Amino acid sequence: MDLNDRTVIITGAGSGIGWVACEVFAAAGATVVAADIRQEPAQAAADAVDGIAVAGDVSDPNTWDELVDAAGDRLGAVYLNAGLYGHNGPIEDLDIDTYQRTVAANIGGVVLGTRACVPALRANGGGAIVVTASVAGIVAFDGNPLYTLTKQAVAGFVRAIAPSLHSDGITIDAVCPGIVDTPMTTEALGGASADDLGIGLIDPAEIARTALDLATTDGTGRCRAVRGTGGPPVDWEFPTWVDLAKA
Repeated sequence: MDLNDRTVIITGAGSGIGWVACEVFAAAGATVVAADIRQEPAQAAADAVDGIAVAGDVSDPNTWDELVDAAGDRLGAVYLNAGLYGHNGPIEDLDIDTYQRTVAANIGGVVLGTRACVPALRANGGGAIVVTASVAGIVAFDGNPLYTLTKQAVAGFVRAIAPSLHSDGITIDAVCPGIVDTPMTTEALGGASADDLGIGLIDPAEIARTALDLATTDGTGRCRAVRGTGGPPVDWEFPTWVDLAKA
């Protein structure tokens, strides 16, 4: 899909992958609607690419009404990137607020974003939805079961809904990064050094470019793993219902 003269909504635009994605999608010709939960980072991201800023919570349906209105009749792509890391301590220490906010952002933001944007994309002749999942969405990460829960839900949602959107000319895919050099990762490491832990951090620009590739190339229902090993991204293979029925 050609993004020239089209509009793209990018959530979590105020930092990390979202910030770089604004630059990458704008360079591909799109007008960016930069969304963040706070006004200041949303505005900064929008100003950097001559785009439009919208501040709001992606788990709030009213935010999505505002985003779709801001995108107008040129909406061609949506990058559902906003999310929270969750809780990596003992399950009995998980407070209810953290649980509810993580599920609302990581799952609700994807479901509500898809719900709001599909009619607009359909009316505009089709388009693309890309979701930031995680390698935890395809391989369980025992360091953070709550994060794994939400990202596996996202990967399943993408694969399950993709066939029903295909006839409308709408694709939906997930980019599944390893550990990315973002403020979220810095917070998750709790002051520890990634180098000392032997962790190879991925440049957020690589994730943003992968999201752009998924939005502009043929295919749907893809869960593309981006690893920190220097190897190429891999479209993860999942068994189908038919495969399991034959087993």
